[in-house]
Formats: sequence, C-alpha cells, structure tokens
Amino acid sequence: MTTFADGTTSTTTADLIALDERWSTHNYHPLPVVIAEAEGPWVTDVDGRRYLDFLSGYSALNFGHRHPALVAAAVGQLGRVTLTSRAFHHDQLGRFCQELAALTGTEKVLPMNSGAEAVESALKVARKWAYRVKGIPDGTAEIVVAASNFHGRTTTIVSFSTDETARADFGPFTPGFVVVPYGDEAALTAAITERTAAVLLEPVQGEAGVIVPPPGYLARARELCDEAGALLIADEIQSGLARTGPVLALDHEGVRADLYTLGKALGGGIVPVSAVAGRADVLGVLRPGEHGSTFGGNPLACAVGRAVVRLLETGEFQERATTLGAHLHARLGELIGHGVSEVRGRGLWAGIDIAPGGLAGREASEALMARGVLCKETHGATLRVAPPLVIGRDELDQGIDAIEKVVRAR
Repeated sequence: MTTFADGTTSTTTADLIALDERWSTHNYHPLPVVIAEAEGPWVTDVDGRRYLDFLSGYSALNFGHRHPALVAAAVGQLGRVTLTSRAFHHDQLGRFCQELAALTGTEKVLPMNSGAEAVESALKVARKWAYRVKGIPDGTAEIVVAASNFHGRTTTIVSFSTDETARADFGPFTPGFVVVPYGDEAALTAAITERTAAVLLEPVQGEAGVIVPPPGYLARARELCDEAGALLIADEIQSGLARTGPVLALDHEGVRADLYTLGKALGGGIVPVSAVAGRADVLGVLRPGEHGSTFGGNPLACAVGRAVVRLLETGEFQERATTLGAHLHARLGELIGHGVSEVRGRGLWAGIDIAPGGLAGREASEALMARGVLCKETHGATLRVAPPLVIGRDELDQGIDAIEKVVRAR
C-alpha cells in the first residue's frame, strides 16, 4: 500500500503511475506497468499479474531478479560494512579487483559505479596515457568513436553521440572526438592519425538495435590501433559478462582490448557497480588525487561484484547464453518475412526489426505487455530482446510465442 503526502493510500496501477508522473522528472517513457515483486525471469505488478522480463534491465539483470547467491552476498555484507570511501582500505576491494582481472584476463581494475562513469574514466585514462606515454602534444589528443554509439548520457559522452535526442540543447560539447560509421574499416583507417589516443567501440551496439559488426572489423580495429600506437577500448557494459555467450563479446573475434568498460550485470541487479579493466601500464598512469569516486569500489559493491564473478567462473551462464541464444535466434529467424524484416544479435540478445506496415515499436511493446512479456523498443520499429540468462527453455519459448503473435498481428 502506498501512502501519499495527503495521507490517502492506494495500490492501484493508475494512482501509482500518476504519482510518478506528478513527482518524477519525465526523462523516461516507461510502459504502463507498476512492478512490485520479482524473482528469476519473472516480475509481478501491483495487481498480481506476472510478466516475463525480456529486457533484463538492459543487461543489468543477466542473472535474473534476486539471484540467491547475489542476495546472500549483499545481505552478508550489509551486516558488516557498506561504505568506507577510498580514504581507507577495506577487505573486499583487492579481492574484487584480483578476481575480476582474472575473469577478464586483464591486469588492473579501476572500480566505479555507473556505466557512464566507467566510460568517462576510460576516456580520461586514455588521454592521460596519450600525453604521458605516447607523447601527443597536450590538449590535442583525439579519440575515434562509432556513429550510433551509446556509451552513456554525461555531457562529454553525448558530445560524440549521433542521436540528436540525446544531444539537443545540451551544448557546448566537449571536443576531441572523431565519429566514423560503425563497421566501416576504410573510414576507421582514415580517421586514425598520429593524434589518436584511442578507438572506443561497442563489440555489439545495443542501443542502436543490437548491431553486430561485419566479420573481421574488430580484428582490423585492433591492427590499426597497434600500427598507430593507440589504445583499443571495448565498451562491454551491455555486451559483457556472458550476455552474448563468452565473458566478453570481443572474445567472439579473438580480439583483446587495452581497456574494457564493464557495468550493469557486474552489480547483479542489486547495486550499481562498474569498472575499467585492462593493461596495468595504461591504468597505471593515474596517480592519487587525479581521479576518484566516493562510492566507487565500496565494500557492498565489491562483495556483490565478487559474487557475480563467482557465478561466471563456473561457465554455466556462458553455456546458457550460447545454447539458449542459438535457440532464440533460430526461432526469431523463422519470423523473417512473416512480420519481421531482420533479426540481429548474439547469445541471448537480439534486435528484431518489425516489417514495414506492422506495429510501431511502442505499439509492439505494449501488445507484448498485454500478453505478459516485457521488452522495449528502440529507433521506432526495433524490439530489443534480452532475457535473463537464468531463463528456462520453456519460458523462452513462451516469450518468443508472444513476439510471434504480435509481429504477425497485421
């Protein structure tokens, strides 16, 4: 039951949505569902109706809602210490960094909170490395990025976004970025110069509609960075931690980045946790006082992050994403020409383009909600599907069946 400021109470969907609309800033356009409980791949609204979660908090819920091992880690740490700030050492930080580095095959970890904060941190590190190590003249370093990217919504990050909704009325923008088409080797080659500090890419572009680059593109990006003495930064905030199958989506191409940005699933759907993981000599350019975060690497975050790493060490979730992902893509592929024009993605992650003449993306999302499946549209006519990795095959089929009925509706 919800108590409003005037003392009245209500638990109805309409009243709770009205409360949100009145008091919260309208920076999102959520579906008209009010979630009250959740477990595994399921959520339950205030009216007691259950839905399959086919969005997973944009990959923040890779392990589903309230995974017992993650909840236990959080509860255990809540009973000990939650925050010290980095003014002191605590008993979870070093262990978290060591275990995450081992999982990702990296040498050093910089813990932060949000995904955008991890990307901002990687950009700062890349610039400092370029001036101190590569020898680029101060204030002239450039970072090459891809069009249709999504790396967060801070002022610096939207400076190199090509989404005008994200940019409008937020200027002036931060200079030092060169934007090239995603997947275009020739354009990437032409953009890299002696002033290039780094190339920042998503191994799979999530917000753009789950776009997988052409074969060989990421390997060529690695080669070009090596030739130019520049860093390759892989934004694995959505694609990483088994969403596409392997721990890191870049592993599909057998490519290694110098820096990885990680987030979302790293917090287990419980607390915001992010990190930059990579080469020790690159992250080692930071000195005390040059970069920090009050909550970055706090004991609670590290305890949950360590539990996430333990889940991934078993290989179970990588296997589930691979096996169930193959089933997902096989079934969705059958819808091409039957209400769907294209399906893209890897693992348990797909972008579904609704064919012209079909429902708009928002309409399709609402129709799916009516059938007990929650996902979200992007760019008008594309549905993004990302079920939790704990989902069962029958549950996955249940969600796909609903998608099939919706896309065939016209």
